[in-house]
Amino acid sequence: MSRKTSKNAGTSGGKGTREGPMTPARVAVLVLAVLTLVFIFENTRSTRIRLLIPEVIMPLWVALLATAVIGAVCGAYAARRRR
Repeated sequence: MSRKTSKNAGTSGGKGTREGPMTPARVAVLVLAVLTLVFIFENTRSTRIRLLIPEVIMPLWVALLATAVIGAVCGAYAARRRR
């Protein structure tokens, strides 16, 4: 192997040109996160929520935020399991 071939093979790494802090996927996730937070904090009234057996009164934003966090954790777990 010549030096030129081995240098080129090591520097490209097989990755695309969309490296960096702001990829399209990261922008989409950031936009969805902001929209989710806006939606959550616009719903601040207290409401009755049934948690399996007991019925509790809590601010709606707490229930929405908890649901979003649980969904994000499940999504991250499923994405990590695929790799």
